[in-house]
Amino acid sequence: HTHTETHQAKMDPDADRAPRLPKTQHEKETQRRLIVILEEACLETVKRGQKFELMNCDDHLHILRKNKRPLEDARPDICHQCLLQLMDSPLNKAGLLQVYIHTKKNVLIEMNPQTRIPRTFKRFSGLMVQLLHKLSIRAVDGPVKLMKVVKNPVERHLPAGARRIGTSCNSKKLVRLEDFVPTLPDGPVVWVVGAMAVGAVEADYVEEEIAISEYALSGAAVCGKLCNAYEQHWGVL
Repeated sequence: HTHTETHQAKMDPDADRAPRLPKTQHEKETQRRLIVILEEACLETVKRGQKFELMNCDDHLHILRKNKRPLEDARPDICHQCLLQLMDSPLNKAGLLQVYIHTKKNVLIEMNPQTRIPRTFKRFSGLMVQLLHKLSIRAVDGPVKLMKVVKNPVERHLPAGARRIGTSCNSKKLVRLEDFVPTLPDGPVVWVVGAMAVGAVEADYVEEEIAISEYALSGAAVCGKLCNAYEQHWGVL
């Protein structure tokens, strides 16, 4: 029989200090926060022997080749690095960040800001396999759901009227984030970051695309720069 190893999900040790997240519709549409969507994330399970694993190009090269699939389809490490940057940030600990992951396989995942992302890729993989099969992960020390699969499309979870900005190094509009962020309205704002190895995000809900560096940056670097800019703008230390 097939078995999945159980990996325990933990709450962030600072979680009890975090401010309350917006609950009511009015709060969700007016309260300031950064909403980051990690688009086209490579999170897909694959069966190897008797167990399921998170498909990645190091461990599953033969499976990818057999199915004539490009190696860049199997880069879950990018999503892991982005999540570490986002969930570890002072911005998140201050209760001003909400993260969604939209996978290449069209699965939408909502992250509870109190989640502590496993440090190692192996543990992260185990947790993601569990999430994709069980559709939610609870904290080991309580009833709180730390990650859950939610209904598509992502737009239904976004505040009405919030600006939706995509990041792309190909955009003609190059901005310095520290100057650009203060020009945006002071409510919730949505930023879309590509969590894949190559190519540009194609998300039809994005209203404008901007470049935040003259260099091509990794998804994790973009996430770090975004958090820094908003921490500076909103006075989070």
